Amino acid sequence: MYRKNAWKKYPDKAPVMAFAEGYKKFITFGKTERLVVKESVEMLKAHGFVDGNEVATLKPGDKVYFLNKNKNIAAFIIGSKPLSEGLRILGAHIDSPRLDLKENPVYEANEFALGDTHYYGGVKKYQWVTIPLALHGVVVKKDGTVVDVNVGEDPDDPVVGITDLLIHLAADQLSKPAAKAIEGEALDISLGSMPLDDEEKDPVKRNVLAILKDKYGIEEEDFISAEIEITPAGPARDYGLDRSMVAGYGHDDRSCAYTSLMALLDTEKVETTACVILVDKEEIGSVGATGAHSLFFENLIAVLAKKMGSTDALFDARTILSNSKMLSSDVSAGFDPLYPGVNDPKNAAYFGYGLVFNKYTGSRGKSGSNDAMPEYYAWVRAAMDEAGVHWQSSELGKVDQGGGGTIAYILGNYNMNVIDAGIPVHNMHAPMEIVSKVDVYEAYLGYKAFLAA
Repeated sequence: MYRKNAWKKYPDKAPVMAFAEGYKKFITFGKTERLVVKESVEMLKAHGFVDGNEVATLKPGDKVYFLNKNKNIAAFIIGSKPLSEGLRILGAHIDSPRLDLKENPVYEANEFALGDTHYYGGVKKYQWVTIPLALHGVVVKKDGTVVDVNVGEDPDDPVVGITDLLIHLAADQLSKPAAKAIEGEALDISLGSMPLDDEEKDPVKRNVLAILKDKYGIEEEDFISAEIEITPAGPARDYGLDRSMVAGYGHDDRSCAYTSLMALLDTEKVETTACVILVDKEEIGSVGATGAHSLFFENLIAVLAKKMGSTDALFDARTILSNSKMLSSDVSAGFDPLYPGVNDPKNAAYFGYGLVFNKYTGSRGKSGSNDAMPEYYAWVRAAMDEAGVHWQSSELGKVDQGGGGTIAYILGNYNMNVIDAGIPVHNMHAPMEIVSKVDVYEAYLGYKAFLAA
């Protein structure tokens, strides 16, 4: 149903509210790519999926998953049709804008221990100061031991944060443009202010390092081979007096990751092989071994082909990918009544109207866009309407206002049909983003309908 308010579909609101509870738990735990992958594996196992590397052959009905460096995962339900006829692919990214600790992060200044950071992805830097922050990640020691770090999520944990000037002394700061009011090199987290009881140099820094060594068994040099992400601390919460929305960190794009994964888990049998792939690094260009540009997915399709009897798996993989259909499951900018001027109202995404299709994203004349084929868009429309899914169409703001991209064009390079399909978000890329519960639920229903079409 095109551009119809989806709340009216659910008089008692119960299925929407129940689904949102699971989603809130997912994004509360899954603050990083590694944590999302870890949680996804547990969910897949609970629904009968097995590690595909432990299976020699595949047949229709089999459910398998494959990991890539603990930051990338793909799961499949093998369909009754030949693999050569293509896949139904739901692809989402599981990285979100944040701060990362640098390789040599801990230092002392004026009797404060601080952590030096580098921001990841597109952020408004001023949004990250004066809020409670948490530390998530891994430290890998020289002997290969991997130490998990998690500080700030348990109610008994301390939190960290970034200080800001008091209004009384901020005249110079407030005269700067918003992009310059907080400099990137000033996004350093406060780690402590208590010195060790001695006269040696940097007593506060050494106290913080002693605490870390006591809790995690790590030395200062171990930060060189660490991956510590700084995220907002605390759980996702209901938002609005009517509890119609969810406030939390990482809706972009874990809202689409969760709904895609749940759609696959709640699908029993398929004719066309169904796939969910969750990738990393979208916020910095989909680069690297765990991003959408990686050969991981292409190679994996060859592995599937081989496990199903192919004698020329790499060649067959190209055919399979070319014949596939994909929803690039990524969020869109929700129309914000406080900032209406950045949108074309006729081509904007609205809260409560369900799954959003973006024929194209990009910027400066659709640069970096997939620009889906109209024949495929028509096929998708028919699938949604047949399943009774509420959906809408959107562009990412006015033509010259800005823009952005997704992974759609990357998979489109395989000659497959791809279109962006996600939900509207307010405060996108902020530490606290907002989504509508009914849009999350309609996305889940839309993804299920796509896998079954």
